[in-house]
Amino acid sequence: MRYSAFADAERLERALGDPGDPAAVFSYARCADLDDADEFPAEICRALDEFGLARHYVPVEFGGGLADYQDCLQTMRMVARRDVTVAVAHGKTYLGAVSVWVGGTRAQAERVGALVGAGVPVSWALTERAHGSDLLAGEVTATPEAGGYLLDGEKWLINNATRGAALCVLARTSAGGGPRGFGVFFVEKSALATESYRHLPKQRTHGIRGADISGVAFDGALLGPGDLIGGPGAGLESVLKGLQLTRTLCCALSLGASDHALGVATRFALGRELYGRGLADLPAARRVLATAFADHLLAEAVSVVSARSVQTLTGEMSVLAAAAKYLVPTRTEAMIARLRRLVGARSLLRDAHEHGAFGKVERDHRIVSLFDGNTLVNLNSLVNLFPILVRTADKGVEPDAEGVRAAATVSLPLAPARHERLSLLPRRGSSFLLGLPAAVAEIEALAAHDDRLAPLAASARTLLSTLDDLYAVIRAQPSVPVAVPTSSFVLAGKLAACLGAAEVVQLWLRNRDAAASGPNAALWRNGVWPTLALDRLLAAVGVSAPAPDSMYETAFAVLREQVGAGLLPSLFDVRLAEAGL
Repeated sequence: MRYSAFADAERLERALGDPGDPAAVFSYARCADLDDADEFPAEICRALDEFGLARHYVPVEFGGGLADYQDCLQTMRMVARRDVTVAVAHGKTYLGAVSVWVGGTRAQAERVGALVGAGVPVSWALTERAHGSDLLAGEVTATPEAGGYLLDGEKWLINNATRGAALCVLARTSAGGGPRGFGVFFVEKSALATESYRHLPKQRTHGIRGADISGVAFDGALLGPGDLIGGPGAGLESVLKGLQLTRTLCCALSLGASDHALGVATRFALGRELYGRGLADLPAARRVLATAFADHLLAEAVSVVSARSVQTLTGEMSVLAAAAKYLVPTRTEAMIARLRRLVGARSLLRDAHEHGAFGKVERDHRIVSLFDGNTLVNLNSLVNLFPILVRTADKGVEPDAEGVRAAATVSLPLAPARHERLSLLPRRGSSFLLGLPAAVAEIEALAAHDDRLAPLAASARTLLSTLDDLYAVIRAQPSVPVAVPTSSFVLAGKLAACLGAAEVVQLWLRNRDAAASGPNAALWRNGVWPTLALDRLLAAVGVSAPAPDSMYETAFAVLREQVGAGLLPSLFDVRLAEAGL
């Protein structure tokens, strides 16, 4: 099945060439050498600038090329599947500018859009050394001054803080702080007096070694009145809404890392012999790879649907983004760890297998679960939404069926993003969860005429009853606990799994006919991939709904064919540069 969102991604692949060729600018060998030296990938980033990748970070209404978020997701995935470090180093500019797209005036957005489109790197200066993810505790201040503001304080562990020519800085604008006591300021270093700011040293990191993870300190830096993004006191709201977009796009980093890890592990298994047999011929090894592929496909499904939902279910992104940012990085991290055990000692050796790619991708990916709100932050966001999600379910609120259909049907064109519709609360609940009973009934109706869909129908019924049981437990929780108990985080993780499963069901239902032919058709026929995905997600909730062994064998056969042919491990038909694209 072809997917239009990969058009720019495949164009980027053609421009960059085969990463297996050591002479290519963006090759696996070059990335390994840069990693060894803790060196920033400046030459590779220049190649991405020449391609025009930065235009994908600027919405079309502000002069850029970001027309839909699914395209941005898949293009950044292609960068990350070569090297997560490069994706982090270059893609940080979108994160740096997102507060302007969400909260700025049109004039401000067009100004920043022109800079980003010209290749100016922008950083997002949110966190501080003493406060981490607690943004409300931030101590960097912006004090009103005649003709502007004076910026004082230190931002730390900031990506591209030193290399970035501009920053969006979250600063306290009132002494008391609070939700309306912060502003976001767009700071161009070239406009500041040189003595009013200084860079903090780059921090050595376990993964993404070449990235510029450093900091910046301000000492009476004078900002103009037009540098305040949006109105006074709107900073925290702009940041929280922007995080709904960046958390969704962080899934591209996990997908790219998973693409790379799966490819390395599969090629290793196909070329390795044990006890006179190929490793890939051993049933246990095949099952490990097939299970990893199932996790990869469910992560891809959640990422695709969540990215499309930015434009179809914009007001529900507070729940969709938190669930995706929890599910995709954590499950990918666990999947890569399982594959490491399959590859064995060679996964830890720099020169033993594919330039030590497996060890590098595992180290690099571990940072993704910390970006833009760590795992606990995202789970806590879901806990805060429990009352709305349960109340809308109890009242029988009608889902936005058209929004769900548009999010899940990949052939449908997307309307332009309306960032002003982002909301801190999903006032009508979650349409994917509210629409689950109808989706399960649709699968059961299909299974009534096709026995091969019986496993999928059984898993779907189990999913629906699991969600009902989960709602019952959530109802018994304290509505506004002073200290969130551990049990609530566990429930939030289970709710995220159910939401991801609902997205899986919808993606299969809305695209199964279009995917009936092509190299990946075996995944779509008879409900193979959604049955496997539900098996994996329900297991995470503690419910057993095992998929037939034959479906895991089908998944392994498709994975083997995709990797061998130089195709992306995916639900969709995507050629990589390795295949001579």
